[in-house]
Formats: sequence, structure tokens, C-alpha cells
Amino acid sequence: MADVNTASAAFLATIPSPDQGVWHIGPVPIRAYALCIIAGIIVAIWLGERRWVNRGGTKGTVIDVAVFAVPFGLVGGRLYHVITDNQLYFGEGKNPLNALKIWDGGLGIWGAIALGAVGALIACRRRGIPLPAMADALAPGIVIAQAIGRLGNYFNQELYGAHTDLPWGLEIYQRYNPTNPDDFLNGVALGHVPLPDSPVHPTFLYELIWNLGVALLIIWADKKFRLGHGRVFALYVAGYTAGRFWIEMMRTDTANHILGLRVNVWTSILLFVAAIVYFVLAAKRGPREAPETLWSKDVPREDDASPARPSAEETHADVAAAPDTVRDSAADKATEDPKPDPEK
Repeated sequence: MADVNTASAAFLATIPSPDQGVWHIGPVPIRAYALCIIAGIIVAIWLGERRWVNRGGTKGTVIDVAVFAVPFGLVGGRLYHVITDNQLYFGEGKNPLNALKIWDGGLGIWGAIALGAVGALIACRRRGIPLPAMADALAPGIVIAQAIGRLGNYFNQELYGAHTDLPWGLEIYQRYNPTNPDDFLNGVALGHVPLPDSPVHPTFLYELIWNLGVALLIIWADKKFRLGHGRVFALYVAGYTAGRFWIEMMRTDTANHILGLRVNVWTSILLFVAAIVYFVLAAKRGPREAPETLWSKDVPREDDASPARPSAEETHADVAAAPDTVRDSAADKATEDPKPDPEK
């Protein structure tokens, strides 16, 4: 009985993993990872739209930009993952077609940002608005979307660290898929049989919390210092990569290395330096973009309408307030002999 109580106490002191990450409604699979990605995109668009309008931009512009940026970003994110973890899809015994199965997880944020920016640039040029200003409006929503996406890693039992005895250690279980014994991702944990290293550091949770902190930081800094010209986005990149550096060092999943460090560690270092340099240099461009520069060129502004003709009373008041020379000229014209009427 003592052993059972000890085991129960140990279980309650850790974070259990979900039994599965995929559910089926008939033949249709419902994947937690995909739902988290979709939820993150929705939140990013909603928050980005609010920030864009508050900065003086046209309502609905962020949705138009998302139509281009989201598909580009998904393709870019998958390309980055496949390139940096190519051993998972290519080589002896591997099926290259699995590289297309984005629903099984695997998106690289920097590929998503890079190609997503290309899509956003296309949309911004069509609207006649500056991309850096749009990036500033979207930055907090992007990092919050990343936090939401990390919940998908929780359901997939992936992106965790080494064994730990800390109270917030993550329990990871063996999952079984009767149709494909090697497909653990689509399996179900039966009996909660722990994997050998369980419990482990929940690095996905560390990054989730860090990302929310970065979102709060850049929203505060933007409001406090009225950042513009892409500086909010640069601050997001610097803040995110600073956290990603140490979190990436804790992860134990398979990854390619360069000079003894994981590829994403090097990426974080380089992007952190680039973001800081840009943040400093962009300050020389002056204050935040003027609101009128954020208005879409194909949407008429209310103040662009032709002014109404002044009334007689307004004209009289204008003449009365005019300089003496103007009033004298008006008086002279009023006393001039009228032109003869040809009909008389």
C-alpha cells in the first residue's frame, strides 16, 4: 500500500500527457496539432487587425494580408523543417512523400516568417501600405500564435527535454497504433506505460510561457515608446530568439548539428544579432509612421470627399476677416457699374 501511495504522489507531482493527439469522426481525423495552429492564426489575425486599426490603418487590411501570408507561411514553415531535419524524410528506409504530411507536425517558425513575409509584401504592395508597419501590428499576435501552437506539441508528445525530477516534469507514455505499430503519433496511450526517460522537461511549456512574456513585453514597449518602422517586429525576433536559444539547448529530440550546436541554436544566435542591429538602425528613421500612410490606396477616406460650397454667410464672414487690401478689392468690385444689358 505504501508503494502505491508513493507512486500516486509521484504521478500527481508531474504533468501527465494526453492519451492521444488524434481523434476520428468516422474516417475524418481531428488532429489537436492542426486545431492549435488554426486557433493561433485566428488569434494573430484578430489582434493584428485591432492593432492595425488603432495605428490608423484601414479596417479589414490584416485579413487581406493573411490571405497571402498564411499559405506562404505554412509552405515556408514546412520547407524549413524538411530542410533542417531532412534525415526524417530522405535516405534508406524513408518515404520522401511523408515530407508533404504537414498534419503530422513539423513547422519551422523561421521558414514560416520568411515566406510569410513574402506573401505579406505582395499584399502590402497591392494595398499601397508599408510592410514594416504591418509587421509591427502583427508581431504580438504572431508570438501568441506560436504559444498556442506549442500546445499541439503537448498533444503530440514531442519537443521535450531530458529526464527531470522537478515537480513540473512531463510524463510521456508509450502509444499504440494497432494498424501501424511504428506510427506512435497517431496511437493511443493504453495503461499509461511511461517511456524510459519519463518524466522529462516540458520544453514546449517553457517556450509557451516565454512567448507570452515576449508578447507582453513588445505590447508594453510599443505603447510606451511608440515604436515604428519594424522595430516592434525586431524586438519580437530578439526576445523570441533569446528564449529559443536556451530552450533549444534543453531539447533531446533528433536534430542536425553544426559545430556541436543544433541548427536552430545557430539560427537563434544569428537572428538575435540581426534583430538588435535592425532595431538600432531603424530608430534613425524617426517617429512611428503617420496614420495616413497606413490607409489602403484603394479605399477612399472620409476626409477625401470634395468640400461643400461655402454659404453666403460664411463668404461674408471670410471677407470681413480678410486683410484690408482684400476687403477693398471686394468693395471696389461691388461699386463698379454693372455691364449694360444687351436686351435693353
